[in-house]
Amino acid sequence: MKNATTNFDGTLRFAGPAVVGVTILVLWQVLCTVNDVPIYLFPKPSDIWASFAENLTSLLRALSVTLMVTIQAFAVAVVAGTAIAFLFNQSRLIEACLFPYAIILQVTPIVAISPLIIILVKDTRLALTLCAAIVALFPIISNTTLGLRSVDPGLLNLFRANKASRLQTLMRLRIPSALPYFFAGLRISSGLALIGAVVAEFVAGTGGMGSGLAYEILQAGFQLDIPLMFAALGLITLVGIVLFAAMSALSNWAIGSWHESHAEERGHG
Repeated sequence: MKNATTNFDGTLRFAGPAVVGVTILVLWQVLCTVNDVPIYLFPKPSDIWASFAENLTSLLRALSVTLMVTIQAFAVAVVAGTAIAFLFNQSRLIEACLFPYAIILQVTPIVAISPLIIILVKDTRLALTLCAAIVALFPIISNTTLGLRSVDPGLLNLFRANKASRLQTLMRLRIPSALPYFFAGLRISSGLALIGAVVAEFVAGTGGMGSGLAYEILQAGFQLDIPLMFAALGLITLVGIVLFAAMSALSNWAIGSWHESHAEERGHG
């Protein structure tokens, strides 16, 4: 009975969104066809697919550029954000002095500061990476800092009673307790890195062989090639879903077998 319930839950998790997506696409196709909506206003899914197939080579090339910037920015955000979070954990004074500036980076629109970064940094690819990393940085800092602080008081007192060093407490108590928060930050940050990369590409307006999906969207807009715009947007959406799924799978692999945050899933599994 338990295995049957588990199989049903697993099937529903994947089949449910697939059914909803197919239903939306069918309704979209039917409504646009019945109402004879012009392709330059709102293309049908079949038009978008045809444009995607026709421009597959250029779209995949642009996707590789955007994806590379996204991955580099995400890596920078993870390394820098984790290091800053550990620094905050070591000193409340440092956290109180610097955390407001992390908030400022989060609330400042990247579209407002990316032109300055692009001007100051001569390498366009590096400038795009920095812009995207700034967008993706804050969730890593805030979630990891919160996780390092969110330890069980009883366990913390036990470590103190046994005269554990700060390093032992960090490695054996605080880091394991922070992992669910850290991976939650990864799921958020991966999507923000993609958003930051696309926005930075829009601002930079880089073209040629080294252009990303944002440039493809801009060019399609100038040419009123709306199906191509939708095809590029669909690729961006797909990449975002894949990144989120990858971070979720990594979280399940790293902590799903032992941490209480996955207790419900273990019970179903």
